[in-house]
Amino acid sequence: MKIARFLDSTDTERLGVPLPGDRARLLDGDLFAGLEPGTEEVDISRLLPPVHPPNIFGIGLNYRQHAAEGGRPVPEKPLIFMKATTSVIAAGQPIVLPASAPQEVDFEAELAVVIGRTARRVSEDDAPEHILGYTCVNDVTARDCQKRLDGQWTRAKGFDTFCPLGPWLVTADSFDPADVPVESLVNGELMQGGSTRDLVFDCPTLVSYLSHQFTLLPGTVICTGTPAGVGFARTPPVFLRPGDLVTVKVGGIGELTNSVSAG
Repeated sequence: MKIARFLDSTDTERLGVPLPGDRARLLDGDLFAGLEPGTEEVDISRLLPPVHPPNIFGIGLNYRQHAAEGGRPVPEKPLIFMKATTSVIAAGQPIVLPASAPQEVDFEAELAVVIGRTARRVSEDDAPEHILGYTCVNDVTARDCQKRLDGQWTRAKGFDTFCPLGPWLVTADSFDPADVPVESLVNGELMQGGSTRDLVFDCPTLVSYLSHQFTLLPGTVICTGTPAGVGFARTPPVFLRPGDLVTVKVGGIGELTNSVSAG
């Protein structure tokens, strides 16, 4: 089931099943405690991020071909970083190029896992029981900060608007993450075109591994890594500029599109 979080025509926050024509069939209840189907249909005034994540974990170099395009070895264990929760925006909101580092902002199309119930030291076999669902994420990254200026990834990955998330959540009972296409397009041109079958560490492995390092709270987002084709690895490099339109596509979920504006 697809679950959208949105504002209706009265600016009231709602949950519902998205329908054609920017409408949704309302759902009753709580995203984490349980939802019941309703019958009322309303207009979607504006999409919101599918969740308010208490934490956002990213996984670096988790596609074999992406590691290869950067000349890096495949990690022996998941390479973990975090993104600021204030970086989250919804589909349709602009990615703002930061005034302090606007020149080398890159796109990263990814499948995101959303945790449904608290996970601490869970096994790989039990990990799927803790997954609420999946969504699309763009792990926007300032490459100059990441590679030359800072020596670590916090600022590069955490600027405001650097985590577009959405457009909605697809529940775990209706989605198999094992082999789905993950793509990015900039101004309609295909940049990344991979599949989750190229993942070094699959979704249950990531949930289990992270849960042995941290307590994963409901709503936690795990960005599972990006396939080859990112901007910095292209010849010449392709970085985001004001006026660009970036789309992340994940098979079985949908399309997450955001414009780019100057800071």
